[in-house]
This record gives sequence, C-alpha cells and structure tokens, in this order.
Amino acid sequence: MTGSPSLAGAEGVTFVAPAAARLETPHRAVVDEERIALAPGVTLRAMATPGHTPDHHVFLLETDGAPVALFTGGSLMVDAVGRTDLCGPDLTEPLAHDMFHSLRRFDGLPDDLPVHPTHGAGSFCSAPGGADRTSTLGRERATNHLFRIDDEDTFVEELLAGFGSFPTYFARLPELNRRGPRHYRRLPRLELVDADTVERHVDAGAQVVDARPITEFSRGHMPGSISNALRPVFASWLGWITDFDQPIVIVADADQDRDEIVRQCLDIGHERIVGELDGGIEAWRVAGGRLAGVPLVTAAEIVGTVIDVRQHREYAAGHIPGALSIELGSLADRPVPDGPLTVTCGHGERAMTGASILAARGHRGITVLDGGPDTWAAWSGLPLAVDS
Repeated sequence: MTGSPSLAGAEGVTFVAPAAARLETPHRAVVDEERIALAPGVTLRAMATPGHTPDHHVFLLETDGAPVALFTGGSLMVDAVGRTDLCGPDLTEPLAHDMFHSLRRFDGLPDDLPVHPTHGAGSFCSAPGGADRTSTLGRERATNHLFRIDDEDTFVEELLAGFGSFPTYFARLPELNRRGPRHYRRLPRLELVDADTVERHVDAGAQVVDARPITEFSRGHMPGSISNALRPVFASWLGWITDFDQPIVIVADADQDRDEIVRQCLDIGHERIVGELDGGIEAWRVAGGRLAGVPLVTAAEIVGTVIDVRQHREYAAGHIPGALSIELGSLADRPVPDGPLTVTCGHGERAMTGASILAARGHRGITVLDGGPDTWAAWSGLPLAVDS
C-alpha cells in the first residue's frame, strides 16, 4: 500500500498526487505540466505518463528551469519499465501502448539526468530489471532493452512477453490506495497469545504463519502452519498465500524484529493479526502441542518428484531435469503427484513455503532441497535443463 499519506502526516509535508487518481486522502492534486514552486527558482513539474496505471505521473525537479532529477515512479526503472498488467487484463495491452508513448516524453532530457524510480530490483511492479535503485537517463538509453526499442508494436510485444505472475492481493490495492491506508499514531505491537488461545483461534479458522528461518521450521512447527521466513519479501508472499479475511497468528524466534513483521503486514493492508504465540514454538511443545517437521535434504538425498516453485522464467533459465514447474503462488490450487516430493526454489525459503502448503493439504513424504538447482548441478556435475 502507499505510504505517502502516512509520511506526509508524520513529517508535516504536502502529499502531491495526480488529480485523475481521485484519492480520498488529503493531498494536492496536480495535472499534466503543472509546476509546484518548492523554493525560489526550484520547481517540481508533473508529467502525465500513463502505462503502469492509467493516471500515472512522473515528477521532474527543476532549478532555474534546468532539469535536476527525474522521479519516474513506476514508469522507467533500472534496466526495466513498469508492468502494465496490474490494472486488469482488459487494460494490459492499451496501457502497454501508453507506456511506449510515455517513455518518449523523456527524449528531450539530458543523459546525465539522475533517475529515481519508486521500485527497485525484485519488485513485482516491474518487468525483470537490474539490481540498482537509481540510474541516469544516459545509462538507461544505453542499457535498458525496452527503453531502447523505438518501434511501438515491437515494444508492446516484448513488454507483454516478459510479464510473470504477480501476487493476487495486488487486485485489492488500487481501491485501498484510493481510499488511503488506515492511520496509526504508532506502530501496533504484536499481542502475546498463549498456546491454548492460539489453538482456539486456529479451530475458529485462523492461519498460523511461521516467520522463523526455514532451518527452525524444518526441525519443528505447528501442524498446518505456513512457513514464510521473515525477509524483505515477507509481505509479498504473505499477501499471496493467505486470505486477507482470515486472521493470522505469528510464530517467531526470540531475536526476530516484531516491528518489522507488523510493518510488512500493514504495508499490504493485512490488519487481521491476532498476535504471536507467546514463548514461541517451545511454549507450544511444553503445552503438549504436536510438532511436525519438513526435512531439509542435500542434492544426494532428493527422492520422488521434484517440484520447482520458482516463477516460470526462473525455471526456464535452468532447472533440475525432470522437475515439475508449479509456481508457489498457484501451488495451493494445483494438483501434485502422489508419493514422495522434493520441493525446490532458488535458496529454500519459497520451497519451504510450498512444502508447508502441501503439508497443510494433507500431503505426506515432503522434503525441501537445501539450496537450489545450482546446488544439484554442483553435486551431480550435470547441466541444468533449460527451456527455449
């Protein structure tokens, strides 16, 4: 969700947004080519750049009329451009055409102009791109494949071909952002919930989300809990694999950052947090609760069918021969073979999430590869399979 209204309120500054967005939160609405005076000789110029969304704008910082920095939002990114498929299938291709023309608006700006996108590497809001957070127009003109394409039909074809799947909760965000996030005076704290109360919540339909590292989850966890190790993409996977209408209970290690867990939940609008298991998994065990485990195995210990839960483009770039490609985001709804399964991803976190989803569905004989396809290739001495 957008953090702009909260930032504006906390810092006492003005939130500027496109008038066409029809936001309900306090803001200054701007239209294409409107300039905002920030200081003597310093202005912020709004430029309509539909593509990522129909009402998308970028902002050009100018000093005495000369461009100083370009804040590109979800349009031009580092070695990438923004996706145009997040507003629904009917708008995907028209917005791709809009994106082509929006990028052309930068043609008259200098090569040394700094570019500051909203999103960085790994964001589901962009087509695959680079690892840096900032760039210059000159660098993007030299290295950004999509930005360099000067034929509209070719641009649209290649942009659309590069899209992978994205979290299902994205469909909720436009309206949530239009209304604005709930305002918190301070970050809520995770309420401590004892084992008996957790069990009652689970019986009533709550989902347990285990944020511990996968090595800890592997050794012992609450049956039916979903592994989602705390890391920068915790929120993205939480929104993809849990129901926003379903209360969640957190299991965490003693040294994990509770504020970060809450912050990431609220970042995607997931507010139905019951609390965390008081005392962690050890308290559950002491209270007589059952523990389940999912073994982490080496490449030499792989058994049964290998399921690769990475996105399809990752799978196509190199996977264990014979592995089935079932993206993590769709795993809960896809049939899987009977018998032993070894789940893999790039490092293990997504694979453990997938294994926990399968275990919650009642599948038995599940293991997780400790590592990824490269681990298997190093052990076997064989090449990975590649899809053309």
